[in-house]
Amino acid sequence: MDIRTRTTGINFINNKTTTINIWAPQAEKIEVQCGKFTISLNKDDFGNWTGFTDLIKAGDLYWVIIDGHKRIPDPASLGQPEGVHGPSSAIDLHYEWTDDSWQNPSLRDYIFYELHTGTYTADGNFQGIINQLDYLVELGITAIEIMPVAAFPGERNWGYDGVFPYAVQWSYGGAAGLQQLVDKCHQKGLAVVLDVVYNHLGPEGNYLTEFGPYFTDKYKTPWGAAVNYDDRYSDGVRKFVIENVLMWFRDFHVDALRLDAVHAIKDFSAIHILQDIRRETDRLIKQTGRMHYLIAESDLNDPRYISGLSENGLGMHAQWTDEFHHALRVSAGEPKTGYYSDFMGIEHLAKAYRDAYVYTGMYSSERARKFGRETTGHPGSQFIVFSQNHDQTGNRMLGSRSGTLYSYEMQKLLAGAVMLSPFLPMLFMGEEYGETNPFLYFVSHTDSELVENVRSGRKQEFAAMHLEGEAPDPQDPVTMQQSRLNWSLLKEKHHQVMLLFYQAIIALHKRHAQIHSDEKELTRCTALKELNCLLLERSTTGSSELIFCLMNFSVEIQQISIPVNIKLAGVIFNSAAQIWGGPGDLSAARQPEHQQISIQPESFIVYQANYV
Repeated sequence: MDIRTRTTGINFINNKTTTINIWAPQAEKIEVQCGKFTISLNKDDFGNWTGFTDLIKAGDLYWVIIDGHKRIPDPASLGQPEGVHGPSSAIDLHYEWTDDSWQNPSLRDYIFYELHTGTYTADGNFQGIINQLDYLVELGITAIEIMPVAAFPGERNWGYDGVFPYAVQWSYGGAAGLQQLVDKCHQKGLAVVLDVVYNHLGPEGNYLTEFGPYFTDKYKTPWGAAVNYDDRYSDGVRKFVIENVLMWFRDFHVDALRLDAVHAIKDFSAIHILQDIRRETDRLIKQTGRMHYLIAESDLNDPRYISGLSENGLGMHAQWTDEFHHALRVSAGEPKTGYYSDFMGIEHLAKAYRDAYVYTGMYSSERARKFGRETTGHPGSQFIVFSQNHDQTGNRMLGSRSGTLYSYEMQKLLAGAVMLSPFLPMLFMGEEYGETNPFLYFVSHTDSELVENVRSGRKQEFAAMHLEGEAPDPQDPVTMQQSRLNWSLLKEKHHQVMLLFYQAIIALHKRHAQIHSDEKELTRCTALKELNCLLLERSTTGSSELIFCLMNFSVEIQQISIPVNIKLAGVIFNSAAQIWGGPGDLSAARQPEHQQISIQPESFIVYQANYV
């Protein structure tokens, strides 16, 4: 595979010549129609239809004609200006980059900020994000994570219904808009993570089956037939996906990809598609000298996904860790319904701090089987944790955020629990100032039957969570409008204080080596079940110094006994301090002779300390 340039679809190799490459192994004839011109292509032994022309110019609209009568968009289209059912746009990906000096930070230095382009600002596009970059830098963020931008039906969608993996959503600003955003991020010192979906495609506008066996009936996924990674003709499908990965890295300078729900990728090939993706990514890194990361979303608690290729692992650099979130939420008072029913709160949160996964081979009642494997040997920088994200917010019937679910003090405690962990922290847009607008599920399909299926599917999902009432209509434009961030909240004092609190806890994370460390094996965490409190110890190799943290998830003042082998040196952060809008600092009420500390409800205290 040529990693130097994009080969699939229509590409410009100079000012005059355009190459065309369309994979359609079972077609008898493939043509490209552009204006008054029709260009016939030639087929090779692997089902690739290729040609050269000087008739297509950048910006031209074109169709692919299959067997003389099917006129449909290009599956490798780079732009769909008239929507997913309209013609494709021939786009020249050349861009005058200004980020030659940019170096992708070490993954352990990432502080993620997940955002949805359409709801992050009133503009609802890439320019809107650009306008907020200084704000994110001041907050302390080091990487923005953008929810999927592959072209989807209409203008309202989370992005997981994308049907043109190579085409950047036109209403967001298209390919050039995304390139400009990445360039501006690098100028500001921000890395860019892009969410991509290789386990399924959306239902509306999905024309891939017209071109070849992109899907297989061998397996089923929650979204229908699985992408064909190991059945007949799968070589062409794998190439299509791998080239997409390389395009984001090479042509858009994206720093990392977050691969959605890799547990739904079915592949029993001798070489798994994720391994192939990692190998080709490594080849690109070696050629360009630019580092890129692959981040998986997986709910299998299987460290093979983040193990190296030399260990026959699947080669992902890191993964999202939902179980930390679930244990944290139950500790904070989340009802134990649905997938929360498996979590014991404070005890499981302590285990998550130590092991990243909660279930590492124990019996899971919700799954009705033993589940998971230990993560020994994997550093904390391979796990991304959060107190909320698009899924955990949008999967609630009313899209409720922490800003409406929890008290002001508990919101700060949730943030502290994430930022003080040995893992990579991620924020969800707006949480840093206590956003109260919901983040609801929304779509803009044109097929009435599909719309009704989406509505009924949401109802079934909420039934599993034992929720009552009617969910907002995903198809109604108001649903998306309600999900936009309300930046005017920052005019209110307590939201301003929350933002300052987040800036301070992020700075604390960066400033202290023990907190910033990803030495997971040196993290010690003790659950005080009766008090609903945690004792967290963070240290580094070869040092007797540590960061000692008390977390009180209860609604009462608690007296906490300090381990006899720890000598406290002084408070460096207290979420209950009045400066953070809290009820006041009780840590001065320490009783040294009994090694006891008083801690306010729903708060945390961070100490510098030493082992003795």
